[in-house]
Amino acid sequence: MITLDRRRFLETAAAVSALAALRPRAVSAAGAPKKAVLISMLPKELSFRDRLQTAVDAGFAGIEMQTAADARAADDIKEAAGKTGLRIHSVMNMDHWTYPLSSPDPAVVGKSVAGMETSLRNAKLWGADAVLLVPAVVNPQTPYQDAWTRSQKVIRERLLPLAQELKVVVAVEEVWNKFLLSPLEFARYVDDFASPWLKAYFDVGNVVFYGYPQDWIRTLGPRIAKVHLKDFQLDRANGRFNWKNLGEGDIDWVEVRKGFSDVGYDGWVTTEISGGDAAYLKDVVARLDRFLAGQKPV
Repeated sequence: MITLDRRRFLETAAAVSALAALRPRAVSAAGAPKKAVLISMLPKELSFRDRLQTAVDAGFAGIEMQTAADARAADDIKEAAGKTGLRIHSVMNMDHWTYPLSSPDPAVVGKSVAGMETSLRNAKLWGADAVLLVPAVVNPQTPYQDAWTRSQKVIRERLLPLAQELKVVVAVEEVWNKFLLSPLEFARYVDDFASPWLKAYFDVGNVVFYGYPQDWIRTLGPRIAKVHLKDFQLDRANGRFNWKNLGEGDIDWVEVRKGFSDVGYDGWVTTEISGGDAAYLKDVVARLDRFLAGQKPV
């Protein structure tokens, strides 16, 4: 026979276990995010193979490529990744600024869609699982509401069917396009699609003007498919700002790491900062390692 005190103990223990199961995963449970570099950070005078080998030698495990419209270049990139063992994990679409999906001009939208189709097929060829997309640009010709509705319509009708077919995520990013200016809006925009093929590409540095990246991370949570890392220094009194290497700006990297831990993010984190030589890239990896260990990068 179970006594009343023992029954209460068991009920309490069960409740504690249930609450623990609901908590976000810790770093030990989720694992550490994986380190990647943006192709533009690597020496442009080298061949694709040598550029990717430079990234491997520096300590990166993956890379984010940019759209390759030329089929021969796309094949060269695939070969370079295979020979160096560097994982191409994502593709940065290149036509969304010049030809935004939110444009009122159908010809402009058509060019934007064509660029994304190329990017999605690049991703499939290279084994990447996501393509970065700036979904809309708010400007004098495109009010905010139109940017929202136009971009969602095009993505839903003309991009997601191909993304689903190729099994490649369309990952939308906030990138000073005067759109998705709060984490709540960003989350709602993603949720509106109700699709596993539309997620968020979160850039830690892009939101510092009007928010705190750790807040955005916790709000977006499992919607985050990919992450860009860069630092940002803001001098509001004098109206100046500068992009910085990791740990040299205003971002609280310890809190950002806690944010990723709280939401259980263990995907790719890609450095999007100035490029440099082998010694510079190794230093960037060292900063990444300190960040992932929960420390200040410098």
